[in-house]
Amino acid sequence: MNAPEAAAVLLVDDSAPKRYLIKNWLTRAGFIVTEAESGHDALDHTGRQHFDMIVLDVKLPDMSGLDVCRRIKSDPHTATIPVIHVSAHAVDAPDRTLGLVGGADGYLVEPIDPQELVATVHAVLRYYRARRAAEQLADGLAQLADTTLAVTMARDFAELLGHAATGAARLFGGVAAVAVSSPDAGWTCALAAGAGHVTLTPWEQPGEEVPIGTRLVTGDAARWQLPPGWPPGTATVATARPRADRPPLYVFTTASDDDHHVQLLTQLTSALAAAAEAQRAQYQDHQIAITLQRSLLPRRLPTVEGVQFAVRYEPASQEAEIGGDFYELAALGDTLLIAIGDVVGHSLHAATVMAEIRHALRAYAVEGHGPGEIVRRVDDLMVRLLPGEMATLCVLLFDPRTGRARLANAGHLPPLLIQDGQVSEVWQRAPLLGIGHPRPADLEFTVAEGGTLLLYTDGLVERRDITIRDGIADLTAIAGAVDADLDLYCDRLLKRLTSPPNADDVAVVAVRRL
Repeated sequence: MNAPEAAAVLLVDDSAPKRYLIKNWLTRAGFIVTEAESGHDALDHTGRQHFDMIVLDVKLPDMSGLDVCRRIKSDPHTATIPVIHVSAHAVDAPDRTLGLVGGADGYLVEPIDPQELVATVHAVLRYYRARRAAEQLADGLAQLADTTLAVTMARDFAELLGHAATGAARLFGGVAAVAVSSPDAGWTCALAAGAGHVTLTPWEQPGEEVPIGTRLVTGDAARWQLPPGWPPGTATVATARPRADRPPLYVFTTASDDDHHVQLLTQLTSALAAAAEAQRAQYQDHQIAITLQRSLLPRRLPTVEGVQFAVRYEPASQEAEIGGDFYELAALGDTLLIAIGDVVGHSLHAATVMAEIRHALRAYAVEGHGPGEIVRRVDDLMVRLLPGEMATLCVLLFDPRTGRARLANAGHLPPLLIQDGQVSEVWQRAPLLGIGHPRPADLEFTVAEGGTLLLYTDGLVERRDITIRDGIADLTAIAGAVDADLDLYCDRLLKRLTSPPNADDVAVVAVRRL
């Protein structure tokens, strides 16, 4: 009978002849045996060396073998080492019971039969190995679940790669890497060592055909040109490819290819591929939505004598839904139409409602209506044709020659008027669009030469850690210094007040009277 994997056994007995016999039996059975003569000697060995099994005499010169067993089992570092007691003195049932209650996994009385001893050692080892394998599998499945959850909730490919590589390194130990092709950045490989730092580097996919489904390959790591930090030698590589028209995903580990690792690696790779495919689909859908939304905004800015303007539109980040922010700048003879608004909600539907509102206000403005009437008509249109929808809107008609401006607001944030370094909020409190409530008369004011009007949506001033009122105050504090170049001015405001990835769309319109 041969012991698998040459298990290491610590034999503790103060009798040299008995140690000789037992060591001879165990060695011939394939075990690697280390000897100890006393309890303290045994504890010293277990503190310095790993053992798969301890064969422990009950009667020792310095302390009881029962006490040695209790100390071994109470130490977290040695508690999982199985212990078999052997005794020529404590042989009664109460003695054996006391030993087993104290933590021993077996109890043999002398005279010991060699075959019984070896069979008992094998039986206890089988149990411990099976239990250890079950615990490792349970722990691996728990870590697999944590990694799958993390990559599923990743906001972009970079975050997905980081969670995937870190999870693989924790799951299999040592170094792990994950490579995937993202729509906007090409092939990238993330390398992680345990729970440490993750490095992302460009990666060149090997010139090989990867089959659909999941595949495992073991070979020289140099074959896959892994990033610096990968140890030389053999790598186990799992690939997953959902469809022929999709790129594969690669998971590299230094783990062995035993059944336990193969099972976990296959499940991990399949989960990562599914998450990457979902990320890819989300990215493509978002790009389509962004393209649609941009197509609904003005394609070019008008040329109006006596005025300069700049606009900015920054869509929400990839993980956020598309919003309904919009702006309008149009020349109506000598008058400039300025409008900005935001449809309530974040979805492709909100963007289509935004398009209807924008086209309606343009049509009403071309008919010659003032700001208040434009807002009233758009509100009536929404009540009749878009019931349940709501939006904010601010409309101005501005004459650059005289500086005269007329404003109608429907629940939108107040424009800022910057003149001689002073910033004032142009407030007109009125209900949102889509409600059908009465509205106040137009608000009239004058923009002096060199004065600047700043219109914006809530994405510029709204953050989770502050109120909207504080956000407007932050904007007011930096908006007074208007750059000579309005494009630089808008860029500076965005840089100071927003932190990509943006949780919401941002639209900004800056108009300066010359």
